[in-house]
Amino acid sequence: MIALSLLVAACQQKTASESQPLVPFPQPQTADPILPSQTTPFSASDGYLSAGINPPAIVESVEYDVRQRLTLANKGSGTPDKQNIWIALVGDVFPFQLVNSREITPESYQISRDEYGNEYAEFDFSGMAPESVIQIEINYKILVNQLNYDLNNCEGELPDLFTQPELHIESDNLQIVDLAQKLSAGEQSACEKVEAIYNYIGNNLVYSYNGADWGAQAALGEMGADCTEYSDLMIALARAMGIPAQYFEGVLYMSKDTAGLAQIEHAWLVVYLPGIGWTPMDPTLGRSSVKRQDYFAKITPDHIIVTQGRHPSTLRGSSYFSHIYWPGNSTQIMVENFDWKITPLLP
Repeated sequence: MIALSLLVAACQQKTASESQPLVPFPQPQTADPILPSQTTPFSASDGYLSAGINPPAIVESVEYDVRQRLTLANKGSGTPDKQNIWIALVGDVFPFQLVNSREITPESYQISRDEYGNEYAEFDFSGMAPESVIQIEINYKILVNQLNYDLNNCEGELPDLFTQPELHIESDNLQIVDLAQKLSAGEQSACEKVEAIYNYIGNNLVYSYNGADWGAQAALGEMGADCTEYSDLMIALARAMGIPAQYFEGVLYMSKDTAGLAQIEHAWLVVYLPGIGWTPMDPTLGRSSVKRQDYFAKITPDHIIVTQGRHPSTLRGSSYFSHIYWPGNSTQIMVENFDWKITPLLP
């Protein structure tokens, strides 16, 4: 018997059952040669300079001390023959963030990457003794940039990249396609079309913890939506218009400006705009008309990216980490705690 422990984004407060079946993961599309590939989607040289696009100006930078901690406990009477846990690592993502240092304990681990270029620390805890506890702690110093994007030159061709439907981003769904056509009617540029999507979501979705991972189409219903559905729907509508869009999952430093608007574990997105490049959007934090323009083609220096892509295969349908052990009938291993602590460092 194989036991599977999965955790999903806290912005939704969702937990996956150990008996939840795994779903097939979409394969990346072929990258345009002058644009970032799916494995390194925000390379400075490929994503901006070789495409003839200047990177956005950095308005402000904030450095954080970030602690990522997971506690694993064997509550059973047996020891696992095999046990592995993969923890997603925060990495450099140009031009959004730079990791200045990283310390991982325990020190016995392997580094692996998935199809999106996300990096993981893989631990092998086979033979974990009954009634024992293992704690994994990862400490970072991360510089995060505030970026504003100039949309005045929103002209040019769009690449055929990140434009296809996938699980929870149903850009080929008839309801999504119909809405995308209505929102884009009369809008000339890709920037105008994306802004129409952004405003529609802010005006029509109702933010709430819905307890399940519904995806873009379900966000059109009345059950409410959280950060994943806000991002899913915006990505799906953009892709339905042929505009590339991609999903980010990470953590949010909770300041007085974001208190009550989201949770520390958060999701947002980027869209590719001609003449501008990959441009961040946070429709969840921008849902209020008061905050609307603060998160359109802008990113505040409190968004820390952990993974790119809606369903990285290493996470097996989860977020931030995945955990597998066997046999499950003689052991009872659980993740007792998984949390983040984010502290801004004074200049």
